[in-house]
Amino acid sequence: MPASGKAAGALRTIGELAQEIGRPQHILRYWETRFPQLRPLTRAGNRRYYRADDVALVRRIHDLLSTQGYTIRGVQKLLAEEKGARPAAKAGNCAAQFRVIRESLVRALEEDAG
Repeated sequence: MPASGKAAGALRTIGELAQEIGRPQHILRYWETRFPQLRPLTRAGNRRYYRADDVALVRRIHDLLSTQGYTIRGVQKLLAEEKGARPAAKAGNCAAQFRVIRESLVRALEEDAG
């Protein structure tokens, strides 16, 4: 069980999560503006509740910024690349990537049939 005493899948408030990672609440709110992947549930009065996936993402962002020395922009690029979100300038590579995938699938099917 986490230090907060809640079950691993339980929703966390912004205060609980901020205390857990040792950062002020305003930093988490700032991260929400910088990382579109971070979207906690919001309830009446704009209260934020972080799901297990949000908690894992916050911990990862915190680690990348604090321990591994990434910048905000560096973490943004890393997360975007991991999600497969490519900038528009790189969209032309998609066709080539699909061709490579298709060719490898064709070879695999031929090997399986032969």
